[in-house]
Amino acid sequence: MLAGKHILLGVTGGIAAYKTTFLVRLLIRQGAQVKVIMTSSAKDFVSPLTLSTLSQHPVYSDFVDEADGTLQWNNHVELAKWADLFLIAPLTSNTLAKMVSGACDNLLLAAYMSSSCKVFVAPAMDLDMYAHPATHENLSVLESRGVDVIPATSGFLASGLEGEGRMAEPESIVEQLIDRLQAEAPLYQKKVLINAGPTRESLDPVRFMSNHSTGTMGYELALRAYELGADVTLISGPVRPLALPEGINRIYINTAAEMYDQVMAHFSAVDIFIASAAVADYTFEETHPHKLKKGKEALALNLIRTKDILAGLVPIKKNQVVVGFALESDNDPSKALSKMKAKGLDAIVYNTLSDSGAGFGPDTNKVTLYQKDGSHSDFPLQSKHQLSKALWSDFIAQWF
Repeated sequence: MLAGKHILLGVTGGIAAYKTTFLVRLLIRQGAQVKVIMTSSAKDFVSPLTLSTLSQHPVYSDFVDEADGTLQWNNHVELAKWADLFLIAPLTSNTLAKMVSGACDNLLLAAYMSSSCKVFVAPAMDLDMYAHPATHENLSVLESRGVDVIPATSGFLASGLEGEGRMAEPESIVEQLIDRLQAEAPLYQKKVLINAGPTRESLDPVRFMSNHSTGTMGYELALRAYELGADVTLISGPVRPLALPEGINRIYINTAAEMYDQVMAHFSAVDIFIASAAVADYTFEETHPHKLKKGKEALALNLIRTKDILAGLVPIKKNQVVVGFALESDNDPSKALSKMKAKGLDAIVYNTLSDSGAGFGPDTNKVTLYQKDGSHSDFPLQSKHQLSKALWSDFIAQWF
């Protein structure tokens, strides 16, 4: 759930600030990017240099930085817009009260007031402070405004007392972030199967027949489904693999027959199958055990049809949503519409090599999504990363 997320970590001036060194490392281990904003008093408890080194980003504290005689403005609006998630840990009683009142006298509070992303807070304060009615009232106000509160725990406190007020441990904070984001994710508990890339049909141990698919679109769709909370299985042909979170189940195959077998093995357990792979329509009738040597001027090779994956799903399809892909070399969407009807698809993504920047190879694509009810959506030329987000938004609006 945190892979690829931009997390803005606000650190305020409490002894628990030292734990943010561990927190930053755990967030990055989950695949997140982290930027840190500190209040001036937080720097008394943990070094900005340490957090900068761990996060691999500058640490922000003041509205204006002065270095080498130059002035640099730290734009709180840009920091807020960069964030997919804003976590304030530790949250002191002072900052809590300011957040409730709308006070805005430091960079952290200015970023909070400018944020539109999900906000989490992990309070940390001494026993009596945490138990004070004002603290409980302020936390309730934040929750009523949509802020998620990660409750303090019981334990030994800096004052020597023992009781509630201790900031949740970094491991617990990360677990709670993941759990709460999962529960709110539109694809939470949905199972998604995607195939991607080309297949290779071997002639002999040296040569094979394939196509130019890079698998990028399928991989981006898998990544986006995972970010939206789905349980994702990706069946991939031989491509230069894109980096994906460990939570995505990847199955690597070579041939169209292997792709067919894996899709059939997993299809019954999923909610949606996206068939983005460029699977070979034909394979060699004979695969030679040794390299074919040069002989006559002409060589005739017999090809036979491979099993059609989408056609094979028709008799076993129940409530699953099935989305196909159709790449054409000319501008004729009727071929994609015919494919959608013949194979009982719920939708089909059509693109054509006649559009510059579309199809195999480029990191961009331009497509039209046709639905079986006759509606369609046009997606202009954009990066495949952005297109995957746009397509999933459309899928979720239609089916989830």
